[in-house]
Amino acid sequence: MKLGVAAKRVLRPPEVRGANRVAVLLLLQQNDYMSRADVARQSGLSEGAISRIVTDLMEEGLVREDGAENSTGGRPGRRLTLEPRRVVLGAEIQNWETRCAVSTMHGRIVRTHRFRTPASAEETLEQVAEAFIAFGKELGEDRLPGVGICARGIVNSETGVLVLGSRPDWQDVPVRKFLERRLREPVLVENNVRAAALAEYTYGLADVAGRRCFLFVKVDEGVGMGVLFDGKLYPGPHMAAGEFGQMVIDAIPAEERHDRPGCLERLVSNPVICKRYSDLSGNRRQAASGDTSARVRRIAALAVAGDSVAGQTVGEVSRYLGIGISNMVWALDADAVVVDAAITEAWSQVEPILRQQLPDDRELLGGRSLLVRPSAFGGEAALIGAATLPLTRIFTGLSPLPVPSGPAR
Repeated sequence: MKLGVAAKRVLRPPEVRGANRVAVLLLLQQNDYMSRADVARQSGLSEGAISRIVTDLMEEGLVREDGAENSTGGRPGRRLTLEPRRVVLGAEIQNWETRCAVSTMHGRIVRTHRFRTPASAEETLEQVAEAFIAFGKELGEDRLPGVGICARGIVNSETGVLVLGSRPDWQDVPVRKFLERRLREPVLVENNVRAAALAEYTYGLADVAGRRCFLFVKVDEGVGMGVLFDGKLYPGPHMAAGEFGQMVIDAIPAEERHDRPGCLERLVSNPVICKRYSDLSGNRRQAASGDTSARVRRIAALAVAGDSVAGQTVGEVSRYLGIGISNMVWALDADAVVVDAAITEAWSQVEPILRQQLPDDRELLGGRSLLVRPSAFGGEAALIGAATLPLTRIFTGLSPLPVPSGPAR
């Protein structure tokens, strides 16, 4: 007898229980508080099934009852919430600075530790490990196992290797292997833009929920894009999807195949914004090195305050960025675009120039309803994404990662 496609898709009892458990966790993740009746109503499960699932989740320390709801008669229901004391750890490795954080299961950062990123990848990872060990001692059993790391460049999230970083000697860095040996617990590694896109979609504003093609554009020392189709991240077959900064906007004859003249990264990244402002203002002493995000925020503030040079800089960058985003909207038929960039602090000036480059209803059906806004997290999306990577297995029903064996070194 042949096994048909429909039969292959039938869920077995353990899979049904796992799917129902995930549905409850996702509802509690999306809402601060819910009653059992609310969870039953929105999930379509019986109150008996909800009660059994919640009991298991409470025994695991993932959910707790917190106070009573207002009652219109009869016994008031108990409000359910994700256990606020259970936290996760993550780190975002940037060129200038590395940030380690403690996050709740709702994606709220409650503690951070920052340090200047060393030149050596190994030294950087060692300092990350030391920060995690210190957090772990302080938090004790409230901390969920596993840590998340995100970094710029091409990251193989399956092997945990930084294949090609943003520094010349940061190639084939075994991030997962190094930290698992050091920490003796599971480590998940992701590209910073993909991590940020997941955080924005999962923990951000409700306006992106249900969007079919969601684009997350991140501009900092480079330019990248995270792409989610129907809520699922698309990394590409070589883990390089979204290398948005390599898109050529202003074709200039050159032999380079990477970071070629006229590509988006050489037109709108933070170092380029700083240099453009310095060139226009005639202040050559303002180097485009160091914390370029802070400098771009100052330029954005000057633009909002009416500074003509800052306004011209913001206008030029917004135009190029709009052209790049427009190309992706046309290519992927996107229905939502979120921009995470320091320059969006001048959003009142950025948005109209950017939107002039985007299609409208006369050119692309639904173009006028295209959602375009700055990130809800003000530059924290990648850090939130990294810190909550260990939760992805809990909230998708996957089995926990194995705990690495062997002594810490």
